[in-house]
Amino acid sequence: MNRIASFVVVAFIALMLLSSTVFVVDQRKYAIVFALGQIKEVIREPGLHFKLPPPFQNVLLLDNRIMTIETPDAERFITAEKMNILVDSFVKWRIGRGENAPKLYYVTFGGDEGRARDRMSQIVKAALNEEITKHTVAEVISGQRGQVMEGIRTKVVQEASQIGVEIIDVRLKRVEYVEQINNSVYDRMKAERLRVANELRSTGSAESEKIRADADRQRAVILAEAYRDAEQIRGEGDAKASAIYAEAFGRNPEFYKFYRSLQAYTTTFKNHGDVMVIDSSSDFFKYLKGAGAGSAGASAPAKK
Repeated sequence: MNRIASFVVVAFIALMLLSSTVFVVDQRKYAIVFALGQIKEVIREPGLHFKLPPPFQNVLLLDNRIMTIETPDAERFITAEKMNILVDSFVKWRIGRGENAPKLYYVTFGGDEGRARDRMSQIVKAALNEEITKHTVAEVISGQRGQVMEGIRTKVVQEASQIGVEIIDVRLKRVEYVEQINNSVYDRMKAERLRVANELRSTGSAESEKIRADADRQRAVILAEAYRDAEQIRGEGDAKASAIYAEAFGRNPEFYKFYRSLQAYTTTFKNHGDVMVIDSSSDFFKYLKGAGAGSAGASAPAKK
């Protein structure tokens, strides 16, 4: 019985020793192997690995996935034009893939991810402050945003490489004015828009008056030309009518005189109240005295 118990104890001790010499590296982790407190090697390949039992060798696992640091609250910065703005930013980072990056990361932070996050936040804030103070608000928001972001990223990458960190991306999520100057900025923008609107309105009024004056001038010209053409056509018609009359009545002058007398009678006695005082022997009534009375040597009119 004692032999069985001894065997079980020995087997348990052997199992414990074996388990302390075997460790598994996940694909999301880096493993740093320490020998008597000194870094012996960094294992990047996932799988089953072996080491000496403690205290001769120990293993520390570090997360090698991409991590994100976001500012909990917008931070205040001063632009080149001495205006305060609020900036929200985030940074994507991970432990560097270089040969010495995991060692450098451990030496710097002792494997504490919280300390690494605090240091990265400080680096990003310093880079933002240095770059934003060189540019105006318009440049930071839109005009040279790409250039500003590239300058910030370059500075962050340089600083992070010295502590074993690889920067994947740095971005500005939001840029806005501080609350104290928002109203003045909005009022200035409103005044500028009103000025532009008034300028456009006055320009439109001037253009409308110009168009209206041109239309009136064209109307006057068209009416004058139409009246000229009408009078010209009317004159040509009267001339042709006179020519036709002259040709027609020239064949019988006496009939022409008779026709003209009838026209004179019609015009003179157009209304019932028209009165004319004139000698009855006048030539005006010559064709009212009787048929053929106006003809020289004509016989007396026949009586009915």
